[in-house]
Amino acid sequence: MPDLDIRKIHILRGPNLWTNQPVLEAWIAIGSIKEATTKQSPGFTARLKAWLPGMTKHGAGEGKPGEFFTRPNKAAAPAHLLERVASELQTLVEHPTNFSSTQPPDANGLYKVIVSYHDEEVAQACLHSARALLLAAYRGEAFDLAAELELLRDVVDCHALGPSTKAIVDAAKLRGIPWRRLQPGRSLIQLGHGTKQRRIWTAETDSTGAIAEHIAKDKNLTRATLRRVGVPVPNGRIVTDAEDAWEAAQDLGLPVVIKPLDANHGRGVFLDMRTREQIAEVFPHAAACGTAVIAEHFIPGVDHRLLVVGSRMVAASRGEPAIVIGDAIQSIHQLIESQLNSDPRRSFHDTAPWAKIETSDWDPTLLADLQMQGFAVTSVPHQGQRVIVSRFANPSVDVTDEVHPSVSEHAVIAAQTAGLDICGVDVVCGDISRPLEEQGGAVVEINASPGLHIHLEPAVGMARPVGQAIIDMLFPADDDGRIPLLAVTGTRGKTTTIRLLAHFLRASGKFLAVSSSDGLHFGTRHTSHTSGEGVPAVLLHPWTEIAICEASEQNILSGGLGFDSCQLGVVLNVSSAGSDPATATSLEHLARAQRCVVNTIQPRGTAILNADDEWVVLMAEHCKGSVIFFTREPTRAAVMTHRALGGRAVLVRDGCIQLADGRTERQLCSLGQIAMPTAGHRDGRLENLLAAVAAAWAYGLSEVFLSSGLQDLAGLL
Repeated sequence: MPDLDIRKIHILRGPNLWTNQPVLEAWIAIGSIKEATTKQSPGFTARLKAWLPGMTKHGAGEGKPGEFFTRPNKAAAPAHLLERVASELQTLVEHPTNFSSTQPPDANGLYKVIVSYHDEEVAQACLHSARALLLAAYRGEAFDLAAELELLRDVVDCHALGPSTKAIVDAAKLRGIPWRRLQPGRSLIQLGHGTKQRRIWTAETDSTGAIAEHIAKDKNLTRATLRRVGVPVPNGRIVTDAEDAWEAAQDLGLPVVIKPLDANHGRGVFLDMRTREQIAEVFPHAAACGTAVIAEHFIPGVDHRLLVVGSRMVAASRGEPAIVIGDAIQSIHQLIESQLNSDPRRSFHDTAPWAKIETSDWDPTLLADLQMQGFAVTSVPHQGQRVIVSRFANPSVDVTDEVHPSVSEHAVIAAQTAGLDICGVDVVCGDISRPLEEQGGAVVEINASPGLHIHLEPAVGMARPVGQAIIDMLFPADDDGRIPLLAVTGTRGKTTTIRLLAHFLRASGKFLAVSSSDGLHFGTRHTSHTSGEGVPAVLLHPWTEIAICEASEQNILSGGLGFDSCQLGVVLNVSSAGSDPATATSLEHLARAQRCVVNTIQPRGTAILNADDEWVVLMAEHCKGSVIFFTREPTRAAVMTHRALGGRAVLVRDGCIQLADGRTERQLCSLGQIAMPTAGHRDGRLENLLAAVAAAWAYGLSEVFLSSGLQDLAGLL
């Protein structure tokens, strides 16, 4: 049997047995390795500490120094070490975790290692890397941590949310707005549920129109459109070839900018072109980056990026060119590597705050800039000589508080003229604190889906809450994007209870979406679904006003809940009948799984609990909201105590269903008026009915509708 064998991984994407956040639950067979100490594995601790010095930050829960390095003679379970190392590797690739745990071995000797995550692909990769690292440490083998981290960063690049999307998602979390990634590996995000949902894709929203994007992409159209509404823009036109570009340059006035019509990120943009030879040399490079080429009058000054969200300019940054300083020894190529690319904050990975400068395949714009300064990449600048090597790859300086109101106004007008709700407006001027008209400044471009990282991690100045600005535009202050979500769990009777509850709630006139073992119901339409798709589907449907979701113990244990919180949670019963012994080892285990529903009930929500099941009664103390008990035995101690404290209950007394509110009771309907088979009183269907009545009552359905619904149950029981 392999050592530290990862037998199974459960990806628990929602609230689960261990925590309310997403985690990996790995089942581990440790094999021949029983414990790790310095005596049993010479050099183990030294190797681990050399590779992962940050492990000293992991304590035993009280913020003490790491137990692995400060207490080297204490035996540590390999599974526990796997948990710690997997967490540390996530931290090293900028995915820090805040929860991890290792559970004792089960009857089969398998440990459960639980680690929280931001991205499940990244977490799984870190888990496998942690195993490889630990085995190397145990066996005294070499392990190239730097290479391993580079591979993990590649996984981050491929699968994790980019910085712009992450900033918006993080802001949504702070507002309590639910979110879901709609496709693995892409930054397409659903924010909110049902009729209240919105969508983002990086820094674009579902209100970002195709026409607006087209205007922004076409720089010639952008310039002409903005000029008509009084926004200062440079003169320019489309040119067909290098000779036409030279003629345009003479008409516009030298110097000029030669750039693609529809490229971005500074690709193919050549500034300050002054001669026919320069234009002829750069024209093919600009043409290769777009569908056409523009010649534009060069605006002297400094590049600025203003971010417009809705009707506000929310952030501004000043770009500084990347500069190397000569030492009379190194070439410009070598200076770029030693002075710029060596900065750990720079990387070719998209998640890095600043980009490295590519030196294996030189950018033509960089070569042109060097040539205009009289250099090549092999040149050796004099001691102290400053050389601009890139105008687009350097960290930014926050200047939000310096922007003149009229410049801010121009930026907003530019964005709204194009029709962009989120827009990066590029402004060139000498002083952003003065009106553009006074200094010959201009808006040179507008950009859909602007990068937010320059405002989130400026090299100098204050980080700006641009993600929050976008969320505040999408969701007013009193809107959390949630619709009423009612969850039903239990060992038996979930589907029947959901069917009854849906019957009652249709009286509300709201569009109902239901996920249960029966399949999916969207209003009156029915469709089947595969396991795990039900809850996301009802929350994705754009018409859903009320969602009712089944939450089985097995789905909770193997995948977590399909939602992060609910307004109403119904718990019917706890039984081992039909449970999978591989995942549910005891009644207590099943009860803890079902309790996940109760744990997620909102403070203004309600738990509907079966007072006739002792395991369910114990869940009441875990509910942050209110509780309604349902029972066939009105004299149950839990019910009597609950009512004495002003609590509510639905119960059967003298052959009638009663609504109890504190010490008062109101008769709702006689059991004789309900179309229920005689067997229903014995097989749990009466309990299902009481639970459905309690949930509909908690939702706010009137007693008139409840009574009417009870007398129209033909075929539902």
